[in-house]
Amino acid sequence: MDQKPTVWLNNRIIPWEDATVHVLSHGMSRGSGIFDVFGIHPHEGHVYAFRMDKHLERLENTLRLLDMELKYSMEEIKEAVCKLTRENKSGRGMVKIMGFWAEEAIVNLVLDAKLDVAIFPVPQAIYMPNGHHDSITACFSKWRKLHPETIPVQAKACANYLNGYLMRKDAMQRGFDLGLNVGTDGFVAEGSVESVFIVKDGVIKTPPLGRILASVTRDSILRVAENEGMSVQETHLEKEDIYTADEMFTCHTGIKVEPVRRFEDRDLPAPGPVTAKLASLMDNVITFKDDRYSDWFQKLY
Repeated sequence: MDQKPTVWLNNRIIPWEDATVHVLSHGMSRGSGIFDVFGIHPHEGHVYAFRMDKHLERLENTLRLLDMELKYSMEEIKEAVCKLTRENKSGRGMVKIMGFWAEEAIVNLVLDAKLDVAIFPVPQAIYMPNGHHDSITACFSKWRKLHPETIPVQAKACANYLNGYLMRKDAMQRGFDLGLNVGTDGFVAEGSVESVFIVKDGVIKTPPLGRILASVTRDSILRVAENEGMSVQETHLEKEDIYTADEMFTCHTGIKVEPVRRFEDRDLPAPGPVTAKLASLMDNVITFKDDRYSDWFQKLY
């Protein structure tokens, strides 16, 4: 897009290009940044955030897990999101909230200061410039999931995504769209930024929390499926479960249900009947066609 939106940085609204820090900042040189991100959707002349309260709860949990503190309260961040999206006349897209130490840290590893905060309204044209593919291909990555006793895997920490970067690069070099990793316990975990689901004999199965990120999209899909009377299991999955699945799909903030048409050398229906039903249900939710989930949306302006 020609003109990028403005950014909220420490209670100032500034041009996108000015949202910078020193290369030796702690967030950059020590990899200590954190973030959360949620979708925003237009409806009848207004713009709404999808489950913003749940995402901010997760941001608070990240802070607790890493023993960090923001310079601003969650209420102040909510107000900033409303102000920023209104000023930018934001439409469909995402809002990304970053917490980071901007001060230089050549020697210091542990800082006492509160985290700086930046908020970015990200139009769909930026994160999905070529539109949405109908289905994807996937494989198992050679890289294992981080062990939860080495770093809190439930934290939305930038450093955790180096693991995801390696997984995605490995998959792309092998000709796939994304890779799935296996935990050190031998069970299937997740993708680089995606939660994974399979369907077997009509039952929707997904790995349990504990060694994966508490995805808000994953939670939304589980709740919608259960409300429809669909059979759902949060259960440990072995590699064999993936290889013998009848259907498979992933989800993340940007795409609620994304069918997998090929896993390794095995073709899958994309979408299969269960995946197609879930995709339709989730589409109804985010297009405001299902009033049962109206409380999942917070009006921004």
